[in-house]
Amino acid sequence: MSQTSDSCLDTWMGREALAEAMIPLIGRLYRENNVVTSIHGRSLINKSTMNILKAHRFARRMSHEELRLEETAPLLEALTKLELGAAAIDVARLTEKYRAEGNGATLDEFLREELAEVVGKRGGDDRTGTDVVLYGFGRIGRLLARLLIEKAGGGHGLRLRAIVVRRGSDNDLTKRASLLRRDSVHGPFEGTIKVDLENDTITANGVQIQVIYSDNPATVDYTAYGIHDALIVDNTGRWRDAEGLSRHLQSKGASRVLLTAPGKGDLKNIVHGINHRAITDSDKIVTAASCTTNAITPVLKAINDRYGVVHGHVETVHSFTNDQNLIDNFHKGERRGRSAALNMVITETGAAKAVAKALPELQGKLTGNAIRVPTPDVSMAILNLSLENGTSKDEVNDYLREMSLHSELRKQIDYIDSPEVVSTDFVGSRRAGIVDGLATISSDKNLVLYVWYDNEFGYSCQVVRVMEEIAGVNPPSFPAKDAASVLVAAGLAADA
Repeated sequence: MSQTSDSCLDTWMGREALAEAMIPLIGRLYRENNVVTSIHGRSLINKSTMNILKAHRFARRMSHEELRLEETAPLLEALTKLELGAAAIDVARLTEKYRAEGNGATLDEFLREELAEVVGKRGGDDRTGTDVVLYGFGRIGRLLARLLIEKAGGGHGLRLRAIVVRRGSDNDLTKRASLLRRDSVHGPFEGTIKVDLENDTITANGVQIQVIYSDNPATVDYTAYGIHDALIVDNTGRWRDAEGLSRHLQSKGASRVLLTAPGKGDLKNIVHGINHRAITDSDKIVTAASCTTNAITPVLKAINDRYGVVHGHVETVHSFTNDQNLIDNFHKGERRGRSAALNMVITETGAAKAVAKALPELQGKLTGNAIRVPTPDVSMAILNLSLENGTSKDEVNDYLREMSLHSELRKQIDYIDSPEVVSTDFVGSRRAGIVDGLATISSDKNLVLYVWYDNEFGYSCQVVRVMEEIAGVNPPSFPAKDAASVLVAAGLAADA
């Protein structure tokens, strides 16, 4: 029986009240315990009542049913009483696991067993904060700043201490702060920003960022600003090889370097979720590969692991980037001199070949090309694959959906099967790539997959994950494993 209009409104108001009550619990866990809570990867930190309700509604895309606040609110309340140490907790997955595997245990009993590693460890976080310097403050640099400020917590993780730029004008600092505050694609900064012209600092949500003016990465004295053993994140793309990037290490206070672009030579190209464990303490310079490589490699690994990839072609439909011309003008690259706002532009991409640097088993099996299109953000990769083992559309979609939910690649792969989504719906996605299930084409051993990705924000999230790996500041994640993840690991999920 359908509800009356009055009962519908009463139900909604009750859910609003529950969501409002969750906000201080989420904040307390974050500030006092360094516990980051999320719903299927969507952070709950500093979110409004409506954002929390939408996150619960979003869960139906992942598990075919809306997440009930009547279950998550008591769970959050119980978490605040456990004196937890630093952790990343997926409230949705933890709720689902309790529902499926609680076996009559009380919520408190279940949580104490599931989170035993961090129960009672409040204040015992042995991680040390790592100073971070953003060298360059363009599209990726500013998004990284937003993410690092969001993750500031109690200062035990990545600590954004400075940005390094070339002075562009007399009011350079004010302009830099304004670009951080407002973004035409990603919207306004969530919080407050203050500028100190005398000391060249920008303070965002309590995070004081020193602005350093320099055009030589080898001559900055970071220690003069109290910055030591810093991770330098080069967002300029000006230097791509070990020789150029090693100039950063000549500066006092610099310890390691991460390039937010594909590296050249023998530098390790890291795609988090695929080969991040290859980073060692001896690696002073690593790269985070490209946005496209990050988007397609996790999906390709999932497909190769289960079906085997004989060969394939990757066609990238990519939003225009800042290196293209707004109107027709000279450009050293072919075709890129033509107006980005008016044309589809065929260009080259090394993303397909770069996959092999993170996933050697695909060496020589992929070709690639790219088309730049007149959109400012969100791109699509079309994977046309020849497989060793045949499959059907339903089977491969079920498999990839399960991978997005329960596998070790769930932070990288998302899945959607809505008939109405378009590119702007993926602005702000924190996953490396989103498989569009309705667009999948499968004919036995021939498979075509369509993978959306926010080439700015999704990529920036991957970069931060690599930064956390380099710094060794990743907190434990919960639930660590559930029944479905075991099935996926065994390659059985699609058959279940």
